[in-house]
Amino acid sequence: MTSESENAMSRPSTRQASPTEAAASGAAFVPSPGPPLAELEFDGAYRRYRLTEAEQRVSERRLELWDGDTETAVEVREGATAYHEWPSHRLAQLVERIAQVRGQPIACVGTMDLVFPAEDGRRKRVLQPDQSVYLQPERADLLGAPAMVVGEHPYPDVVLEVDYSTDVRRDKLKLYEAWGFPEVWVQVPDQSRRRSPHGLTIYLREGSAFSPVPASRAFPGWQATQIHAALNEVRLTSRTVDALERVGRTLGERDGTVPEDDPLIRNLRQRALAEASAAELERRAAFARRLLASRGISVAATFPLDQPRFADVDVEALADIALHSTSQADFAARLKQAVDDAGAG
Repeated sequence: MTSESENAMSRPSTRQASPTEAAASGAAFVPSPGPPLAELEFDGAYRRYRLTEAEQRVSERRLELWDGDTETAVEVREGATAYHEWPSHRLAQLVERIAQVRGQPIACVGTMDLVFPAEDGRRKRVLQPDQSVYLQPERADLLGAPAMVVGEHPYPDVVLEVDYSTDVRRDKLKLYEAWGFPEVWVQVPDQSRRRSPHGLTIYLREGSAFSPVPASRAFPGWQATQIHAALNEVRLTSRTVDALERVGRTLGERDGTVPEDDPLIRNLRQRALAEASAAELERRAAFARRLLASRGISVAATFPLDQPRFADVDVEALADIALHSTSQADFAARLKQAVDDAGAG
């Protein structure tokens, strides 16, 4: 896990009013595009090249930052690796499990353009995260939009950045902070080439600035240490499963939803109940056949499952009928009478 001293050193250095200062002055936070590109370091792990706005809008290349004032693209020199790509895809899988327990969808939008607009409507700056998570997909309403635009669309509830060979806290975190994002996770995988400690750091907005915290606000109770461990697992451990269930149930309690509100969970449970009911009926039928056989009465292998409303008779009544029947036909007649009598009563 990232040390507190490193957290302190890696916080964005741009001086903004603290949450306490902002509250005291009554000033509302106003998103800004962040420091000019010349003041952003983006070390040797990145390369820069010219890219016009028109080219950026249609480009399929993965960028860390595009700056409209200088028409500059900032891109990681190293291509996508499994070590870098795994955490973002793993997070989507984990979030889907939480959503199922919660009983309400959660959307992972992936590496989409996050746009800070210029006053004339052009793109002033573009960031691309490794994963973007929306707890309320319908609120995001991004399916018809080419990008998430600050001031036009809701922010993702969580943005994930994976540091495999880079350090987004040098510069990119400053932009997320300046733009107003509520929660950013920085994951340094166990296989990272970075020298800094591996782990996940949660940066939470408090007023106008980020602060590193031990647990997520968007996913209540999910600890940074638990998230890091889960993102590095190939198979889910029982500890991770317990954490996912706790978070999902907490969200469900808050939203008034339960696992059965998820269509897949509902179908699986209904199927399980149906299979359990069928198995119980077969056990009862076998019990009745054994009682009849003990009295020398031969019955068909499917009897009495083929009798209408067989399931409506309890086990004690079933035993009594079997002990007094003289044949399969007599059993069927007595069974029908018992059902009719129960219905009349």
